[in-house]
Amino acid sequence: MKFKFGQYLRISVLGILMSALTACSSMQINDIPVTDQPFEVEQYFLGSTRAQGIVFDRGGAPMRYFSVQLEGAWDEATQTLTLEEDFQFDDGEISERTWFITRVAEGHYTGKAADVEGQAVGRSKGNALNWQYTLNIPYKNSTLAVQLNDWMYLQDDVLLNRAVMKKFGFRVGEIFISFDRAS
Repeated sequence: MKFKFGQYLRISVLGILMSALTACSSMQINDIPVTDQPFEVEQYFLGSTRAQGIVFDRGGAPMRYFSVQLEGAWDEATQTLTLEEDFQFDDGEISERTWFITRVAEGHYTGKAADVEGQAVGRSKGNALNWQYTLNIPYKNSTLAVQLNDWMYLQDDVLLNRAVMKKFGFRVGEIFISFDRAS
């Protein structure tokens, strides 16, 4: 069977695209170096924390600004952090979320919240924590389920958070948050 030039070209382009996609795989928790300031989610969010954040569209333009007041309580018996989040957006919207974050093993967490589908899965190493979950967000009088790849990094007692939102594997936005322990 003879290949025509067009078929050869399509197969070559497909091979190159597959190689490029494989090379662009996302970062894993094991890629994080160990640091002098380890991040333990159950310790950092104990008590009061405040945060400022920005939601970016898929092109990187800021869409919304917000602030968050957080209150965390640790239950030693169940190894669960209850984290209450009160959001205030620049457009006047106010929303709440309560996380129930359970430490299931050293460096392994699960999380639940009313607007999270199923269970969030978290892994930590060094100064970083990575969450993977599906979040239901309000969108045009409906709800849109987006997948979040959520990375938190502790640096000098400030927690920096970058979450990439995807739908059907395509990037639809990004969230950046800076957390600061309340005095």
